Amino acid sequence: MIGGLSAMAVPALAGCAAPQPAAPALPDSVPPEPTGGPSGLGLDAVIDISHANSVTDFDAIRACGILGVLHKATEGGDWYDPLYPQRRAQAQAAGLLWGAYHFGTGQYPGSQQAAAFLATTAPDAATLMALDFEPNEAHPANTMTIEQAEDFVRTVYQTTGRLPLVYTHRSWADGDTYGRARLALDRPIGPDSILASCDLWLADYSEQPGIPMAWANRGWRFWQYAGDDYAGGGGPFGPLCRAVWGVDRCDRDLFQGDAGRLYRYWSGAAGPVACRC
Repeated sequence: MIGGLSAMAVPALAGCAAPQPAAPALPDSVPPEPTGGPSGLGLDAVIDISHANSVTDFDAIRACGILGVLHKATEGGDWYDPLYPQRRAQAQAAGLLWGAYHFGTGQYPGSQQAAAFLATTAPDAATLMALDFEPNEAHPANTMTIEQAEDFVRTVYQTTGRLPLVYTHRSWADGDTYGRARLALDRPIGPDSILASCDLWLADYSEQPGIPMAWANRGWRFWQYAGDDYAGGGGPFGPLCRAVWGVDRCDRDLFQGDAGRLYRYWSGAAGPVACRC
């Protein structure tokens, strides 16, 4: 679970014109991936964090075998992660791939949330983007709807020419009750939704992940197999959330492929997107 927080002002749209960092190059040698997670299902070299995680050393994170970091950037239409800009610079200086995610809410239209996300992140070609689409446990009535999620994705695609990842759980995406608040969408995400055109960042703390119906023929691209929310349960691999050097705890994510493919995918070289826009 990534989770949501409270509101804070979003930086001005002029942030889109800010200088953009260069994409990190594929290193000459890739450190061995961490061990102890799901074996044989993917590359265990990606973590996701937010300002709630204490980071002491991105070089240590990189030395531990982590290749990519997804960091929370925004929530709703009026909150931004205050540590996002400096951590982006520090992570990229350490040679880490960088990504940004937005926690969707029900308070603002999806297009407005996308505009706030893009203004805050100023994504370049090497910034992996993602929508965190899950129940708002802190404020259940402020949970993002399918229509808002679709508008968010559509706006990102129309603005950048790229689709974000969609982070979700099988039960939530399939319209079943999910989370501590026992919420449910008004219907399952359908295979014809623009959301199903996005690659899946699956949240599932089981030994074998369950795939939502809309992605049944594609499977997951990233799998968050362990979460740092011990109160909610980190799953059988939960202890690995505290096994990465340089950060107090983090969510752990597999990538479906090897290190070379991860770098190519992250930089947008995975090929054209068939978008149901």
